[in-house]
Amino acid sequence: MKNGLPLRIGYALLALVTAGGTLAGAATATASPAPPALEFANPDSQARYGTAYAAALQNLLRTNTIAYDARYNRSGLLDPGTGLVRAGGGYDQPWTRDASINSWNATSLLDPALAKNTLWAVVDQNAVVQQDDQQWDQVVWVTAAWHHYLVTGDGNFLGNAYRTATATLTIREHATTAGFNPTYGLFTGASFFNDGIAGYPAPPADATESVSTGSMPWPGVATGMYLSTNELYYAAYVNAANMAEKLRRPAQEVAGYRTKAVALRTAINRHFWNPGTGLYDYQLLADGSRGAFQEGTGLAFALLFGIANPAQARSIVTRARELPWGMPDTFPHWARYSDAQPGRHNAIVWPLVQGLWAKALAGQGEVNAFAAETARLAKLAGSNSGFWEIYNGTTGVVDGGWQRLGDTVKFHWGSEPDQTWSATAFLDMVHTGLFGLTFTDRGLSFAPRLPAGWGDVTLRNLRYRAANLTIALHGAGTTIRSFTVDGKAAPAELPATLTGDHTIDITLTGAPAGDRDGDGVADAQDRCADTTGPAALGGCPDPAHLEAEDARNTGGVKTNVNHTGYSGRAFLDGLWAQGASSSFTVHRAANAGPERATFAVRYANANSDTRTMTLSVDGQVVRQVGFPKVSDSWDAWGTTTFADVPLTGRDPVVSLSYGPGDTGAINLDWLEYRR
Repeated sequence: MKNGLPLRIGYALLALVTAGGTLAGAATATASPAPPALEFANPDSQARYGTAYAAALQNLLRTNTIAYDARYNRSGLLDPGTGLVRAGGGYDQPWTRDASINSWNATSLLDPALAKNTLWAVVDQNAVVQQDDQQWDQVVWVTAAWHHYLVTGDGNFLGNAYRTATATLTIREHATTAGFNPTYGLFTGASFFNDGIAGYPAPPADATESVSTGSMPWPGVATGMYLSTNELYYAAYVNAANMAEKLRRPAQEVAGYRTKAVALRTAINRHFWNPGTGLYDYQLLADGSRGAFQEGTGLAFALLFGIANPAQARSIVTRARELPWGMPDTFPHWARYSDAQPGRHNAIVWPLVQGLWAKALAGQGEVNAFAAETARLAKLAGSNSGFWEIYNGTTGVVDGGWQRLGDTVKFHWGSEPDQTWSATAFLDMVHTGLFGLTFTDRGLSFAPRLPAGWGDVTLRNLRYRAANLTIALHGAGTTIRSFTVDGKAAPAELPATLTGDHTIDITLTGAPAGDRDGDGVADAQDRCADTTGPAALGGCPDPAHLEAEDARNTGGVKTNVNHTGYSGRAFLDGLWAQGASSSFTVHRAANAGPERATFAVRYANANSDTRTMTLSVDGQVVRQVGFPKVSDSWDAWGTTTFADVPLTGRDPVVSLSYGPGDTGAINLDWLEYRR
């Protein structure tokens, strides 16, 4: 349990019914500096990635930043004038695993004081990361704490973090449950991400998940050994040694942690690497049985922490399986799940896993694979009014997945909105992946990966210690052709002592040739390199038929499949409250001039009357439009047409919004542009 409240597996029904939004009555404690801004020269890139970046910042720094709460100051190290980062909608606490991942992903860079408070909020009065039956929550904290020091250079924080890391690791090494197994030289207990039994094959589970929906009550999980958890212990030892060395602790203390790290890395490669699959196995049970399954976080950590050697890393990148909407948690479907009913922790997409995988791909120089994973998460967020907890890996629909508890109960869980680690996963894709930011105690270095087709991009108002940076990327690729600071050539690294405002310009070359979206238009010439479209439209989608699930949606609009008769992979619901909006980019031919266009819209309306919405183009209201009743059933669809809609420019944006005076409450299936 986390602070006595339900886990994400939801074995208490409270997780299903808790409302999203910030804590009631809570407000952020102190005003933070203006957040960064991401600006692409390519309109399609700006609409997709720039919009997702802004939404992710809003999620982290506004929606999920809550006021200081003395209940969390068990360590005595919190600043009462600074807030905390909660886990997200439906999860109102700064849970340990979430606090660690969010700080590592983004908070330590974007708001160091907020990150520090959040990290200390999950440490107890004995300088130990909070105790519960989820040991993975504790060890990931050590990596987040070391990263926080690298970003901030905060020596006082480092001293306290080292005491916390050493105390926590000592407890874990001697634990009787989820402790160290000397026979294998590995740590036992559940995998890092899978606190639900849906994340495990049978065995250790059974076909009905009869013991518990949680993972640790299962004896086979508690005594089993899992890839990602052991990798996190390895990283914790490495980072404890780094802390000790920086703090000038005795040499034998440093060497002790490094020796443990080397031994654990050796054991991981001995017991988990599978030459037959060219991947690391997911599990090793206490009886020696191995599970040759794929674990998304485990493969990502193998690359990120340097556990895999170069040949193994190449094999992982080549052989890892992804679903249409991203890297799944575990794979393939266990026998008790399917595409129609994916397991909550099985072949389903959690953005946190996507983010770690994208970071790992970027670190391997796999720029097109990194671009594809980043595009998937940006599309998922853009199509669903923000960053949700879980998505169906096949359809991209918001979906909490399935779990069982015996023969008679099978839960289809909800997917919570406004999940912080989903948003920080995308922020990290931009900072670590796209801009290649790497932090050391000496300074900030750059290894950008700008995919072909995305266009030039600028990140403004990024604060690094005492400096305020504007970073511009030009060209495409991973090879730095030129690097300037304030117009003067410089090495691709900034000193930690830098102060004031500075502009960094980086020109890149060497982008791999490719056609990521498979539309026959090379990425370098594709204005919409991650969305299929005809060459006549620069590789952008043909507006003659635009599926509503691919629109940019805000205000609660999201994808759904709970009615029949829709086209494509889903339809849109959530147009039920003022402020909800769906926007369609109409990519026209390069020579298109001003015109009065006609649009057809397929929709469902089972209300008793005609419902109204506001039609806008490029943010300018055109008029209120009506959607007559279709049927008494939401499974029936009708079509209405709107003529005389003014369009200018190559890429006008047509929106249907629930505005003042509208009645809304319809579902959308598609929109067609008819000249």
